[in-house]
Amino acid sequence: MKLAYLRVSTIEQNTDRQIIEADKIFIDKVSGANTNRPELIKLKEHARSGDIVICHDISRLARNLKDLKDLIEFFIDKGVAVKFLKENMVFSANKQNPMNELMLNMLGAVYQFERDIMKQRQAEGIAQAKAKGVYEGRSSSMRLKADIINEYKEKIPQRTIAKNLGTSVSTVQRVIKQYKLNVL
Repeated sequence: MKLAYLRVSTIEQNTDRQIIEADKIFIDKVSGANTNRPELIKLKEHARSGDIVICHDISRLARNLKDLKDLIEFFIDKGVAVKFLKENMVFSANKQNPMNELMLNMLGAVYQFERDIMKQRQAEGIAQAKAKGVYEGRSSSMRLKADIINEYKEKIPQRTIAKNLGTSVSTVQRVIKQYKLNVL
């Protein structure tokens, strides 16, 4: 069975550039900073010997080398092959390829380096903004979305959430739909 794993870093992004033909598709809209991702966990549980996990590129599966290697090893140990389309690489128990190993290590290290640089620049920017007294944290819209989600998960009715947060019911409904929360 072909199992596709797609990932974007935020809920606002889409997976259009990662279109993969597969029997089952798992889509995460969260950071790849760690492997504690809902759909990745489901994929790991669902995958069976003889299946193939297909990712658009290495960075979609993991953003650090250790997690990347651990995930590939996990799937191979289950008898599941892992294929990266962009890099044209396949990893499986019966298909050891030293060149693929080298490329995996190099590309994994590059993706991890990119992430580390991005985090460093972000921290520097925040520090500069704080020093100037202009840093305010997350935007209020992100805070509102988080508040809506938190209240919704506490099983508070949508109309009450809207009233509590001073927003419209349609905004509450849009956030619930956007984050694919189960409607109560």
